[in-house]
Amino acid sequence: MTTSVRGDQLARLLGRWHSLPGRRRSPDYAALAAAVRGLLADGRLALGVRLPAERELAEALGISRTTVSAAYRALRETGHLNSRRGAGSWTTLPHGHRVATSGLWTPDDDLDMIDLGCAASAAPVELVPAARAAADDLPRYLGSAGYHPTGLPELRAAVAEAYTARGVPTSAEQIMITSGTQQALDLVLRLSVPVGAPVLVETPTYPNALAALAARRARISTHGMDIATGWDGEMLLGALRQTRPRLTYVIPEFHNPTGHLMPADLRERLVAAAHSAGTELIADESFVDLPLDDPQMPPPVAVFDRHSRVTSIGGMSKAYWGGLRIGWVRASAPLVQRLAAIRVGVDMGSPVLEQLVAVHLLRLAPEIVAARRAQLRFRRDTLVSALREMLPEWRFFVPGGGVTLWAELDGPISSALSRAAEDVGVRLAPGPRFGLDGTLERFLRMPFTLAADDLTEAVRRIASVRHDLDHTARPAWRTPAVIT
Repeated sequence: MTTSVRGDQLARLLGRWHSLPGRRRSPDYAALAAAVRGLLADGRLALGVRLPAERELAEALGISRTTVSAAYRALRETGHLNSRRGAGSWTTLPHGHRVATSGLWTPDDDLDMIDLGCAASAAPVELVPAARAAADDLPRYLGSAGYHPTGLPELRAAVAEAYTARGVPTSAEQIMITSGTQQALDLVLRLSVPVGAPVLVETPTYPNALAALAARRARISTHGMDIATGWDGEMLLGALRQTRPRLTYVIPEFHNPTGHLMPADLRERLVAAAHSAGTELIADESFVDLPLDDPQMPPPVAVFDRHSRVTSIGGMSKAYWGGLRIGWVRASAPLVQRLAAIRVGVDMGSPVLEQLVAVHLLRLAPEIVAARRAQLRFRRDTLVSALREMLPEWRFFVPGGGVTLWAELDGPISSALSRAAEDVGVRLAPGPRFGLDGTLERFLRMPFTLAADDLTEAVRRIASVRHDLDHTARPAWRTPAVIT
């Protein structure tokens, strides 16, 4: 079935399309066409969507139909719109693009990019020896069918021991191994969030969490985070009490993308408020292993849980390697069994060999994680120095851990800057990807997972296009990229 967008919906997505930087002297039709291309480029307007009729959009925007007609014609000329007389107009792609196996639209000739859209590190040197040791262990499991919906017992026990060491007594029965943290989140949402249920999230937040919630057709409310201070406790708890959501999703450890660390007192109050409101809490602990300055961490959110309201999710993507698709859920044992029953209808269980690799890596956790922290600390400091030197107008909080820095730009230019940066070989994740309804145009997430030289060069290139952005011509199509 064809998806359509109404005139008022497209007008809301477009926002102040006629006054974006560099477009004040452009004809209105050209600015409108460029704004639609921008929506396509950052993923806020999907491909294959039927746009509203010219008259309907003109009324929604308060402009002439002639302007809309000219904008549609310009989009057809650049390959961003297909039209059939009497049937309508659909968003599409310029010649030379295709659907990749990932489901993302990518160019046929991928450029050699410095990719700042992906907040993940390369594999540690210990991975190959761990894989060899895991292969030696594999024969022990070859006599069985190989399906383990809750995970291998030895990996579940290792993860449980790590939680216990952090002050949350945990048994292996309270752990379910998943194919990455994203699947852990997806399974919990399948169990806990009926279609149309209210959900509370931070804004900004992890884009793939928003995608998972959208797939459940949840009604999303947000709590805004301050770039300098993070959570406003009173506003967060007030939003929880007022909306009484079915579920609240938070990232308390080095929040993605802002890098903030939730204080212990707010964690305790959040759990109490969730219990009073009848709300389930998901604590995403993806970055818990990565404090870069002070190794002393607040207690896990689950420490304060007395009523089985908190479900913790985590994984090995950030401290170890994203290509090792190992995540987990920590919850009550009955909830783990209910999740496992749902999981059987999804993929039956995580690969046995990868779980064995994870067991060996977790045995080396002190050495691997210490090396990763030192690496990320150096790269963070390099990025901070480069930004302060070459883009002093930008404002940002220096995170005490994690892998991302959230920068406030000197104007609402995040999407435009991201498109311009691709011309000089830098891929960025613009602010609107981390929120709802096209907000956050003044912000940009910058991970510090790449080599220091690449980070410095990326900032140099970004600075070069930023200073010319107000005077550049209409941007061409730019390809959406994976955001992690």
